[in-house]
Amino acid sequence: MPETLQVLRSRTVLRNYAPEQLDDSLIDQMLECMLAAPTASNKQAWSFVVVRKPETVRRVRAFSPGMIGTPSFVVIACVDRRMTDGLSGEVSQKIYDTSKLCVAMAVENLLLSAHALGLGGCPVSSYREDALRVLLDLPEPIEPVLLVPIGRPAEAPTPSDRRNKNEVISYEVWGHGTAA
Repeated sequence: MPETLQVLRSRTVLRNYAPEQLDDSLIDQMLECMLAAPTASNKQAWSFVVVRKPETVRRVRAFSPGMIGTPSFVVIACVDRRMTDGLSGEVSQKIYDTSKLCVAMAVENLLLSAHALGLGGCPVSSYREDALRVLLDLPEPIEPVLLVPIGRPAEAPTPSDRRNKNEVISYEVWGHGTAA
């Protein structure tokens, strides 16, 4: 199996991190991969805050009950509303919703690149936005969507169970479970 496909199939959630600081060049590789994600209409209506200082990581964790373990760094993935505002009503909402999906695709690229480098992480959506805004000095148009802790596994991660392919994939029409 090609290496890329193995990375895609074997990535799993990591919540238990080894106490290790990561080299900046390693982090930069992951960030470059993150920014290579697809983005609707090339809007790139995203913004990211990378938190590497251990004391700031601890503060972010204090306001993020969904973040388990202490990662080497955290990426706060945000929608940049400056790139979505200015349009009216339904169009503005659709671009905003699509921008959140683009942020999620960037996060997936980050997680896949981390896994390819022997690291891991877990997207987190439970956090206190008001506290993060103050802690990270986020301006009003920058809206946090996901927190992504990244680090080296403290122990081998256990893959989560997945639903059977035949339960979730239909061919041509809903409920048709075979390709032929």
